[in-house]
Amino acid sequence: MIEKRWAFEPTPDPELISQLSKAINTSAPLATILCQRNITTFNEAKTFFNPSLDQLHDPFLMKDMDRAVHRIWDAIEKQEKVLIYGDYDVDGTTSVALFFGFLNSFYTSCDFYIPDRYSEGYGISQQGIDWAYENNVALIIALDCGIKSVELTTYAKDKGIDLIICDHHRPGDILPPAVAILDPKREDCSYPFKELSGCGIGFKLMQALLDQKPELDIDPLDFLDLVAVSIASDIVPVSGENRVLAYYGLKRLNAEPRPGLKALMDLAGIHRGITVTGIVFGLAPRINAAGRISHAKMAVNLLLADSIEEAGQLASKLNIKNNTRKDFDAGITQEALAMIEQNDELRLSKSTVLYKEDWHKGVIGIVASRCIEKYHRPTIILTASNNKATGSARSVPGFDVYNAISSCSEVLEQYGGHKYAAGLTLEIDKIAEFQQRFEEEVSRTITDEQLIPRIDIDCTLDPDHITDKFLKVLERMAPFGPENLRPVFASTNCEIVGSVRILKEEHLKFTVKRKGGVKKWEAIAFKQATRYDLLCSGKPFRLAYTVEENEYKGLKSIQLNVKDLRFDQ
Repeated sequence: MIEKRWAFEPTPDPELISQLSKAINTSAPLATILCQRNITTFNEAKTFFNPSLDQLHDPFLMKDMDRAVHRIWDAIEKQEKVLIYGDYDVDGTTSVALFFGFLNSFYTSCDFYIPDRYSEGYGISQQGIDWAYENNVALIIALDCGIKSVELTTYAKDKGIDLIICDHHRPGDILPPAVAILDPKREDCSYPFKELSGCGIGFKLMQALLDQKPELDIDPLDFLDLVAVSIASDIVPVSGENRVLAYYGLKRLNAEPRPGLKALMDLAGIHRGITVTGIVFGLAPRINAAGRISHAKMAVNLLLADSIEEAGQLASKLNIKNNTRKDFDAGITQEALAMIEQNDELRLSKSTVLYKEDWHKGVIGIVASRCIEKYHRPTIILTASNNKATGSARSVPGFDVYNAISSCSEVLEQYGGHKYAAGLTLEIDKIAEFQQRFEEEVSRTITDEQLIPRIDIDCTLDPDHITDKFLKVLERMAPFGPENLRPVFASTNCEIVGSVRILKEEHLKFTVKRKGGVKKWEAIAFKQATRYDLLCSGKPFRLAYTVEENEYKGLKSIQLNVKDLRFDQ
């Protein structure tokens, strides 16, 4: 097991903590966490703990929103054929399900299109534009893709097809010649929140359209379950507007999920209180499996299903695809790790770039993440597709892999993505050159600390201070995710009470208390069975953990979820 670096958040001004603690009647550790998240006054805490739809921004603050809305109503008035075009991942399929589901509810001259991962690749494709042309489409609304499709937007324009691009990825130096481009990351866009998901952009466009036609009597909130799934799955910050959208989306997902999502929740064994984590591990892999193994159209059809019966059948098929994906994932990960371990140069590098022509394109992003679990460094996994090398990149906390890839753009055909995840395509004979240039760039820019797995710890905590009220306040900080992670605490001088059990050969279950303390707590340490002998040694230890509610056979209790433990010297 890799030794992790414990990184403690700076402690805010004690006076500020004391004032907030008194103002909202909460403990100092909880007030500390709020101050760390820039919540320092009673009113800020009130806003944070009570997300309100009033906190959503006016969609018309987004650059080109007026143009997009005008063009869509114009298309509807002229009875033009409209095509909703989206990517094949969770964000893309939820975007298409949201906007097509909305538009098709009152306008039937519309269709949707998802590119094939294998024959077309990521984003807007020539094949997709040709399909639109052959089917008399006058307007394409591209969701979660298109911001770099300059040539293909021109190609569509030459065929008499207009494009509205709704994207949340970083633009290139030149914007496509589209009718409208909705992307808060445009330098000339003053929209207050920059981190919407692709589905979130689609939601804002729907909001803007409904602002102008309230007589349609469509409630945009009915679509927030899809937005919440996209926010959780695309790993965008759960702060600002996203936190409000996720909060109300999760409420809808728990109270009245659409049939497709309900069917997936049943398959995942989620019967109560789905959270961001539940979406990430329970729903997202199954939705993604369609585009990874066959075609993502199946996922959109599931999300649009009207009946439980139809949804159940489609969800079962997706589940089979997901099981196939797991098999591919496990086999390729094993091969990739072996390639690193058997090559001294690769093993000692500060980045990983691997290529094998027969690796399954649908799982290379997952394999990149698995490699990072063992070798904590920026990783790119490449495979052959259409006589090119295509790959997925993943990064480590603090390192911008998109920028590193961008610095090698001369040897790439195309690339795009985020700080922590990106995609790229290049000629197969340029892989070695890219590998060398990428390693040089990473070596030049990454810090030694970024190469060590890190546990971010909010503050130290005496376990005796954990109470039911403490947990209730913690839970009100949800939904958790990037930029609003579940707080991690550290406790020192801990000891085992009773015995330590190994669960499923890889997890540890034990009872813990502070030496000399009063309260004892059940603790679970996932994938830390290698610590069993040390934990049974009787030595005092330090614990990094989250405080969570555990439910077993209908009984609820407080449980510590152990992130790491260290033994005092």
